[in-house]
Amino acid sequence: MEGSSGSKQARRRLWGSARAQGPAPLSESEKLLFSGALRHDKKWAVYQDPLLRMSLWTMAKQFPSMLATVCRVAWRVDRLALLVVFGANLAAGLMTAFGLVATNQVLVHLFAAGPTGDRLRQALPALVTTGAVSAVSVGLGCFSVRYAGRLYPRIELEYTARYYRGMARCEMAALENKDVYRVLAAGRYGTDSVKRMLRYAVDILHDLVGFVASAVVLAFLNPALVGALVLIAVPRWLAAVAVVRRAYASMHVWLDHTRAVETITYPITRADVSAEVRVHGAGKLLMDAHADMARTACREKERLAKAEAATELVGAASSGLARLVAYGLLWWLLTTGGMPLAAAGTAVIAIRTSTGYLAGLVMQFNHMVEESMYLGDLDEACALTTEHAIPSGGRPVPKGGFDVVLDRVTFRYPNADQATLECVSLTIPRGKVVALVGENGSGKTTLSNLVAGLYLPTEGTLSFGGVDVREADRDTVFDQIAVLSQEIAHWPMTVRANIHIGRPTVPRPDIQRRAERAAAAAGVTGVVEDLADGWDSIAVKGFERGIKLSGGQWQKLATARALYRDAPLLIVDEPTAALDPKKEIETFQSLRELTDDGTTVLMITHRLAATATADLIHVLRKGRLIESGTHADLMAIDGGHYREMYELQAAQYTPAVPGPRKGETADAG
Repeated sequence: MEGSSGSKQARRRLWGSARAQGPAPLSESEKLLFSGALRHDKKWAVYQDPLLRMSLWTMAKQFPSMLATVCRVAWRVDRLALLVVFGANLAAGLMTAFGLVATNQVLVHLFAAGPTGDRLRQALPALVTTGAVSAVSVGLGCFSVRYAGRLYPRIELEYTARYYRGMARCEMAALENKDVYRVLAAGRYGTDSVKRMLRYAVDILHDLVGFVASAVVLAFLNPALVGALVLIAVPRWLAAVAVVRRAYASMHVWLDHTRAVETITYPITRADVSAEVRVHGAGKLLMDAHADMARTACREKERLAKAEAATELVGAASSGLARLVAYGLLWWLLTTGGMPLAAAGTAVIAIRTSTGYLAGLVMQFNHMVEESMYLGDLDEACALTTEHAIPSGGRPVPKGGFDVVLDRVTFRYPNADQATLECVSLTIPRGKVVALVGENGSGKTTLSNLVAGLYLPTEGTLSFGGVDVREADRDTVFDQIAVLSQEIAHWPMTVRANIHIGRPTVPRPDIQRRAERAAAAAGVTGVVEDLADGWDSIAVKGFERGIKLSGGQWQKLATARALYRDAPLLIVDEPTAALDPKKEIETFQSLRELTDDGTTVLMITHRLAATATADLIHVLRKGRLIESGTHADLMAIDGGHYREMYELQAAQYTPAVPGPRKGETADAG
């Protein structure tokens, strides 16, 4: 039994049972810095083990369904190109058989009796046919490339657009659900898998047809040669499978180490950690770890290379023995008169041709199965975006502004045990400045996202001008809202485009005029004019015309973006967090002035001095509305929460009377 177990392990080592190789080696630095291998927890990262466990026969059985999947997409995108690509590769594979038959005729004439000149003249038509077959094969290949270049990008575009259209319309609550988001994020890696799957399918078809054509020719020459072909092919096939599997496992091992190395070296190039890299000596730790991980990775790569070489050697030796058997069979047929010399020469070429297709088939099968898993993720993600899509249509909300009313609204994030908002009832009147205040975690931002139509209440009703959000046409809700979030979007575009993206439907001729007006209102005109390329400056370093903006400049630019939208409801979350005191006062004054033309401003801020001029203040605490009113109303409440917060902030600006220093006596006079 022990001997049997040992032989099984030896076979596994030779023939590539990647699961038998054990865990990848870890450097001491990886144990120190990451407590183990640095692997992604993404959904797509779990496919290594299934691919390594899957047998070649299982892959082969899946091929028809995988082929049908990519063909359905390609048929919908470009039928002509699909037919041409598959037809050309099918014909190219069949050319193998014609080429072998023509080669056989050449050899028949060359090995015939008679003068050399006569034999060459008799072989000339077959030689011309052989050349023609080669030319046709090349032409078919070029034809396939021509139409593949037209088909593959269209397929990729089709799937990429499908995925991102779905993501853009997906409910925010679905993105907050970790189980749903895991699937949605995994779909990103399948957007170009269908293109690669089609390419692999075409290659498989070409190689498969060529292999079968060679086998058919051998069967016509002598059926026994097909058996010899099997003897030659099986060891090479097994060796190819083993090498591909081991290479796949090696790639993942190498990626784990490379990922860890990149993770620790990238911070060295970042300015935000440069002080710790130099002062704390973090740079030396990182570089020592880099060398340690690199040495471990190289040792593992070397080990896998040795194993691959051993497998190749055994496979080649086994195939070589089988080839000797085949050539021995040919010799026996020749000596016994069972096969002409020309046919034997053709058989040798057919055997070499058919075995040449095998490694390609194995490689393509492995790749196609892997891509099919990613494509499955994409299909699942697209199905989920459809399931969780923001509904189209519904009742339009009033144009030009509206009152927003929350009635006993409760909201709970997906996967959360407790509600973030609980039984909140309040009104945001049209054309007023309304402030939401409270400590961190009180639910202010969540409430503003509900008002923006990004979430639906878990319980209760939220209405815009009397239209319940569940019945409303959400697109008409979005059309009348502008959002200035606390986390400002840094779009890697021109300064002009960073403002224009606030209302992408503005006609091109009006973009510049409207952007300049919004920039002036946001106080960012001077910033733009001081840039070397002005409005054409790209708001990200590393590109031509690229510039780096400060936090305050980004905040002004984002304010201009929100004003450019020209919406009747403006939601601003901490609009002055990165501004100096003077600009902060100017910003709050500008927001106040917006209400002159009927704009509603919903403002979230911790700067309670700014709320004193608000028309209405709602105070939240632990997800509940505890106070509402004007600044004067709330300051009149003894022991009120708003009053307590306001007085705490005011005390920071009240100069304290210094007491006597230690060892001194206060002046009694």
